[in-house]
Amino acid sequence: MVLQIIYKLFMVLGGVAVFMIGMEMMGNNLEKAAGKSIRSLMGKAAKNRITGIGTGAAVTAIVNSSSATTVMIVGFVNVGLMTLAQAVPVIMGANIGTTISAFIMALSTGDAVVDITAIFALVAFIGLFITMAVKDDKVKRVGYILAGVGLIFVGLNVMSVSVKSLTAEGSETRAAIDSLFISLGKNSEALSWEMPVLFLIGMALTAIMQASSAVTAIAITLASADLISFEMAMFIVMGTNVGTCVTALMSSMGTSVNARRAAIVHLLFNVIGSLIFFVPIAIFGHDIAILLEKLMNGNVQWQIAIFHMIFNIVTTALLMWFDKYLVKLACVIVPEKQSEQPVSKIQVLDDRLLKSPPVAVGEVRKEIVKMSELAFNNYKLSIQMLLSGDTSMQERFDETEKEINGLNRYITSFLVKLSSREITENDERKVGSFYHVVSDIERVGDYAQNITEYARQMVDRNQEFSDHAIDEINKMDSHLSNLYELVKITFANKDRSNFAQIEVEEQETDKMKAQMQQSHLRRMNEGRCTAEVGAVFLQLAADMERIGDHMNNISNSVKDYE
Repeated sequence: MVLQIIYKLFMVLGGVAVFMIGMEMMGNNLEKAAGKSIRSLMGKAAKNRITGIGTGAAVTAIVNSSSATTVMIVGFVNVGLMTLAQAVPVIMGANIGTTISAFIMALSTGDAVVDITAIFALVAFIGLFITMAVKDDKVKRVGYILAGVGLIFVGLNVMSVSVKSLTAEGSETRAAIDSLFISLGKNSEALSWEMPVLFLIGMALTAIMQASSAVTAIAITLASADLISFEMAMFIVMGTNVGTCVTALMSSMGTSVNARRAAIVHLLFNVIGSLIFFVPIAIFGHDIAILLEKLMNGNVQWQIAIFHMIFNIVTTALLMWFDKYLVKLACVIVPEKQSEQPVSKIQVLDDRLLKSPPVAVGEVRKEIVKMSELAFNNYKLSIQMLLSGDTSMQERFDETEKEINGLNRYITSFLVKLSSREITENDERKVGSFYHVVSDIERVGDYAQNITEYARQMVDRNQEFSDHAIDEINKMDSHLSNLYELVKITFANKDRSNFAQIEVEEQETDKMKAQMQQSHLRRMNEGRCTAEVGAVFLQLAADMERIGDHMNNISNSVKDYE
């Protein structure tokens, strides 16, 4: 008998495991499929409270986890993609978006004419077959989503069937289990000391499992087996809302002050919401249960799902007007420390972005564009030093060169981490091309450094270029400037419309190199140029032409992916 009980408990735990695997599989692949949508939604979050709340709800519905959304927000605040004020409504919306999970659970565990679980078990098999039978990345992703959805229903069904079998009427374990839950107030119309205990149970389990949806699923399963009352489930659900904040709090460790404040706002929102609901439910919980029971025809699963939604919508509706005060309170709890060092200006690719690879890929692109701007600005500075003979700008050049090298190492390191994540085939091609782009930009910086050496050499030897040579250098520089602007637009915006113009400008740099070599030979024959100056001029022409080649490589990288 004892062994049978243990086996049933193992089945319950196995159901929880299958459910969480399904949630993870579905959420991760939905996030990959909707990566561009997530970036677009996050970009709209700054408009006003309503769009911020809608953004949080939509993103959470996509990734199917309020914890994942909040961790993402903490990362965005940490790297400066989002201000703390912009993050607050998104956090509120994330709590609304997560309520979709409870409705899925209610649908799975409820009694229906059609066996929903059997249908979704078939969906899981179809999804698995798709992942095994096709090679196309997008189609495989659809297969994983279907398999994930199916596993959610299968896991919930395993939990529900195991609990009902364990507590079947007339079984030896039913009386013992009933007495346990009755002691917690199952049949009481006025819960007292049990209320904080149930709340703490929901909070603790969620903090340990780091999945409020899993704890809500357990509560729904227990309620459907008539082991706990709806009143008890309400306190457990409120506890899960506070427990889910632990994930964001842990994620905020070691981040900027504002990122830690974002995690605190998430905690404050859920704690205040629980306090708002706690007293009314403690007093009128039985009446609320009777009302929802009538509305839901006695279906306790749907009662829990409706309460979960009402809790988060009402809390958001009440607190959205006090978002500034939540920010102020978070600032009091997490004060600015004078000794705290500001985040380095190049340390913007926060590892928390790795939780959302499509967003991380977009942010890497932005950092590569910044790196290209630094490299090209240094090139322009080197030409200015060469033509003016003013080498006093060398220190400024060296500082920028150090920053370029730092970005090279930092971006490459982040790309290595990103490559190890499970990313789409298209994003994988992007990441692969980014390695080469960063190398091309770093080479542009190296050639610019060569030009500064030519400048110092000519100043030390008191040498100058002829007016004709300076005109040719300026023409080559003009083509490179045009080329850079076109390449920058092409890479930053994945804009393929400039390929023809880029090819024209790149060919012009090749022609200018040949023209500069011929002109040099003519000036040498005419005695208007010394061998030393001529050698610098030829090296300069070759370096400038190579800079054009590397820029062209950057634009061509866009052809490697969609």
